[in-house]
Amino acid sequence: MEFITLNDGNKIPAIGFGVFMIPADGSTYKAVREALDAGYRHIDTATAYFNEEEVGRAVRDSGIPREEIFITSKLWLSHYGYERAKLGIERSLNKLGLDYIDLYLIHQPYGDVVGAWKAMEEAKSEGKLRSIGVSNMTPKIWNEFVPQFSTLPSVNQVECNPFAQQRELREIMDKDNVKLECWYPLGHGNASLLNHPTITTLAEKYNKDAGQIILRFEVQEGFITLPKSSNPDRIKSNIDIFDFSLTEDEMNAIRKMDTGKTSHNPDADGVGEQLLNAFVVED
Repeated sequence: MEFITLNDGNKIPAIGFGVFMIPADGSTYKAVREALDAGYRHIDTATAYFNEEEVGRAVRDSGIPREEIFITSKLWLSHYGYERAKLGIERSLNKLGLDYIDLYLIHQPYGDVVGAWKAMEEAKSEGKLRSIGVSNMTPKIWNEFVPQFSTLPSVNQVECNPFAQQRELREIMDKDNVKLECWYPLGHGNASLLNHPTITTLAEKYNKDAGQIILRFEVQEGFITLPKSSNPDRIKSNIDIFDFSLTEDEMNAIRKMDTGKTSHNPDADGVGEQLLNAFVVED
């Protein structure tokens, strides 16, 4: 496993296991246990995934020392604002059954983000959160909120893959050594991406599958990448990317695949309200 040093000095595994849309009916517990057995040491969940409890139980039951596992969770919109965020942070800690969370994110950048960030800063100073960051911030949203923060985020988790490489956003973040995390790192199963000739040619050369080539590109580009699967074989293959490296020419060939377009537009009107109504999180 390779690690990336964040701007607060903490280290994060370069590849993590995402649990978005894995049900909390025992499926998340099983998938996380399989991921940990396969060598993952970074699990990415969220309040609005409704499976924090199964993630925490899987981590505790794994027998792996807590300090060897990096846990990310995220604060939901209904807990934004200073006082509400304090409740949300405690809710995540209780659901996970942990004394601290390694990385905690502003999940969606709408509403009283600044108040929520203040509560997260305080929780970090108290040791409840080791690192704090944001998610789904475009350049426009970043420039609206981050200048109001007392401290910089350590990461910004956004949609990112070879078709959507977030160049403008990375230029802004790179100035302060803020790391980019990829959700939909494989394009959410986009056949055009997985079957792109540049990817399939490299897969044949290195005797890897298309997903492994894409994930290797993202890690070499300095991204933290978060593939998700409930298939045991796919869980194992997604982390099997550290026994080869792409050449600079090959990296450049994949860089040329960038379309500059994402499937989700956080800047669109009404997105925050739609999301708040779509995921109801109780205290």
